[in-house]
Amino acid sequence: MSSPVKIPFPSVIHIDKSIDRPVYLQIAHQMINAIQRGVLQPGVQLPGTRSLSTDLQVHRKTIIAAYDELDAQGWTEIRPNKGTFIRNNDGIKNTQRELPHLENILTSYPAQTGYAFKQSILLDAIRINSSPGLEFNDGLPDIRLLPLNRLSKVYGGILKSKTNYRHFGYSHVEGNEFFRETLAAYLNNTRGLHINKNNILTTRGIHMSIYMASSMLIEPGDLVVVGNLSYYLANMCFQQSGGKIISVPVDNEGISVEAIRKLCQTKKIRLLYLTPHHHYPTTVTLSAERRVELLNLASAYGFIILEDDYDYDFHYNGNSVLPLASADTNGMVVYIGSFCKSLAPGFRSGYLIAPENLIAEMAKFRRLVDRQGDMLMEQALAELLEEKEIQRHLKKAVKIYQERRDYFTTLLQDQLKEEVDFSSPPGGLSVWTRWNPKLNLMRISKNCLKKNLYLPQELLYQTDTFTAMRLGFGNLTIPELEEAVSILTSAVKESYI
Repeated sequence: MSSPVKIPFPSVIHIDKSIDRPVYLQIAHQMINAIQRGVLQPGVQLPGTRSLSTDLQVHRKTIIAAYDELDAQGWTEIRPNKGTFIRNNDGIKNTQRELPHLENILTSYPAQTGYAFKQSILLDAIRINSSPGLEFNDGLPDIRLLPLNRLSKVYGGILKSKTNYRHFGYSHVEGNEFFRETLAAYLNNTRGLHINKNNILTTRGIHMSIYMASSMLIEPGDLVVVGNLSYYLANMCFQQSGGKIISVPVDNEGISVEAIRKLCQTKKIRLLYLTPHHHYPTTVTLSAERRVELLNLASAYGFIILEDDYDYDFHYNGNSVLPLASADTNGMVVYIGSFCKSLAPGFRSGYLIAPENLIAEMAKFRRLVDRQGDMLMEQALAELLEEKEIQRHLKKAVKIYQERRDYFTTLLQDQLKEEVDFSSPPGGLSVWTRWNPKLNLMRISKNCLKKNLYLPQELLYQTDTFTAMRLGFGNLTIPELEEAVSILTSAVKESYI
């Protein structure tokens, strides 16, 4: 058995006096770590307190306190007239380790698991990047427009109010009841729905809603119809649930109803995923005629319509088109939305609308992953909705975003008209642009990055049949748009060199 002399304790124990943890606990915890990792073997005698205090250059009382902690936790035993020894507990194997690798053993975390687990390439395409400079994003709002003073005042008032203490504990799994009541009234007023609080399940945003709907409604092998092109993250959720994706064409009136009808005549469709207000990524609006036809097809063939209304609040050319859910009389539509686009992505507050029986079942499922959501934030949003603060913010924001859309499309037309073709979108915070097929979009993206403009890879669509980009403009001011388009123009020209 190793004697205390052979254990290089200065290599085993590293004391950091800059942290808050007491030195004696640092020593005790690192010794426990050494025992657990087999460096200090069961039965090994620890050095005397004087000897170890000299080696570690600490006061002897610190070593005594560390040994007392080890003894209290059951890691050591004191043998009269012999000393302190590592306890030889049952189940602890006596395995020898090579001492030259002590530091690596004790200070590093395992690079890989010691077991196998299921891996998926579906999620490899998800990248989260942050850019310190300018960025064309996926159509996110400008957080600088938020009424933060009012929001912070409301949220602070909720934290201070004793009547809201109940929200610090567990509550309704469907979400904050006051928020669901207020949200139901808001959605009925703005989207023509006919719902009550029992038709609403609150979530952490669009993605959580899609994931939950996929997990609950799709079985392995089920056929899921999406547009060509479609939202890549939604597609990943469907595939993760075992769904088989079938894509159908999308034209200037939205997704092809005729293609869906032909599929229904030969296959059993489980779910149709739609972004009808502004199709993702091309931004076209589904025509009124096709909306009616799709509802009729869903009822006739029994498939679910998952309606993703991710940016309903931003519409510029007249009144917005009501969602399919507003005309659903047969319970075929599951409607999802959020405040992540209306306010800011950091407000992880979304909602899923469906008949009560599905909401009740989904509430059980949500309890497994998120027991109740953010009750305090939901309370704040409810109060802001009731006070019309969010409605006033959106009214102002729409005017600003429309101005930015118009200016952005003018810049593109003036500086890149030979290279790009597009239609000014009727709503939303992105422009779908089609480019000269001779251009290499990845090269353009790299050229932009050199000039401090971030153009994410997931916004680039280049195949043998089309070359396109989805360019978000809402997060950029007029001067920033000028600079961003100037950099993009320069990057396009350099890509030919």
